[in-house]
Amino acid sequence: MMRIKYLYQLLLSHISILILAFVIIISLFSHFVKEFAYQSKVEELTSYASQIATEFQDDGQHVDLRRLYPYQDILKTRKTQFIIFDEKQQPYFLPEGFHPREKLKNTEWAKLKKGQTVMVRTDGRFNEEVSLVAQPIFINNEFKGAVLLISPISGVEQMINQVNRYMFYAIISTLVITILVSWLLSKFHVKRIQKLRDATDKVASGDYDIHLENKHQDEIGILASDFNIMAKKLKQSRDEIDRLEKRRRQFIADVSHELRTPLTTINGLVEGLNSNTIPEENKDKCFSLISEETKRMLRLVKENLDYEKIRSQQITLNKLDVPLIEVFEIIKEHLEQHAEEKQNKLMLQVENNIIVHADYDRLIQILVNITKNSIQFTQNGEIWLRGSAGYKETIIEIEDTGIGISKEDIEHIWERFYKADISRTNTAYGEYGLGLSIVKQLVEMHQGTVDIESEKGKGTKFIIRLPLNTIQS
Repeated sequence: MMRIKYLYQLLLSHISILILAFVIIISLFSHFVKEFAYQSKVEELTSYASQIATEFQDDGQHVDLRRLYPYQDILKTRKTQFIIFDEKQQPYFLPEGFHPREKLKNTEWAKLKKGQTVMVRTDGRFNEEVSLVAQPIFINNEFKGAVLLISPISGVEQMINQVNRYMFYAIISTLVITILVSWLLSKFHVKRIQKLRDATDKVASGDYDIHLENKHQDEIGILASDFNIMAKKLKQSRDEIDRLEKRRRQFIADVSHELRTPLTTINGLVEGLNSNTIPEENKDKCFSLISEETKRMLRLVKENLDYEKIRSQQITLNKLDVPLIEVFEIIKEHLEQHAEEKQNKLMLQVENNIIVHADYDRLIQILVNITKNSIQFTQNGEIWLRGSAGYKETIIEIEDTGIGISKEDIEHIWERFYKADISRTNTAYGEYGLGLSIVKQLVEMHQGTVDIESEKGKGTKFIIRLPLNTIQS
């Protein structure tokens, strides 16, 4: 299929529209001029015919022919001739050297006898195409003949041809100017489109650091603005992918380290037990150590599986109205020993009538993850679990007096694989940077929100807002 450049398409469309417009205008204008010229000629002939007819006297005598000569001279300059017929349609006065081939038609003669004027725009009875006007002559109310004026239409046609010639010159001049202006405008628009193409090629090759200057608010300008937004989002997505890839590599390195350490330990203990190099009194300790290292690896696998299931919406929530104080008491019972190991106190602050609408198991998972995180970064301090009722929601706060989190880390704390302190890979809980990412996913599945307030060295507060059951409320 033949390819036509957009520039030429624009030029062709502009010129085609202009030519079509000119054809329509010229056709209408020519028709109007022709009608106007013919009508003017007929009116002029009618005026002279009336004047000649008045030259006849009412005394029944014919007019003195010498009085008709001035009309003949005037009309001759206008290339117009006139004939006077008597009542029997015989020529009474003829221009010199003029002999008509035909007389007036019977229908025309009948109109004249009735006192009507006959006007014919074009006729070929008189040796050439003419316009004619016939005016009846009445003397004492008696029909005595008619005055016939004949004017060749060649003069009208000549005028029309001259008008058409001038219009042709105007069309050619307009076309030249239009082509020049259209070329410049088309080049301008094509240049803008070419900039978009060049920018698109750069984006396709992976270069998102591009911005199109846009000073126009037309469709191409809007497209350029949309392109800038697209390039910006692609750049953000690429940066996000690079950041996640970096954390993924760090995560793999951490997991490899975490797996290598317990596997090395387990392997050494198993080999020692098989070779009986471990004393009998130390075997129970070895089995306990093997069990702890195995649980540690299982936690890593479980956290990854949980995150993938939550992210891909493979879990279903069974939300119920649960007394919040019961949830807090279970959290305290489950984690109080871990808190005491770091000389921390778990404190509850919630009224008995506070209800939370949530999936029970997932709510426990959310609060355990956050509370473990608070215990992990608090030494010889307090961790408060607070609950209160908001407007059609339940507000849960978990606040500690630990080391806090920097502003830079808060921006990324919810991201997968992220760890605010990469040196904590050997801690017992949340060492893989997945816990808080799982928390955020679960809260959002409850149509809730989770925020964090923290200051380095002064502690951290997590604020969870879960909507109540709107059907019951």
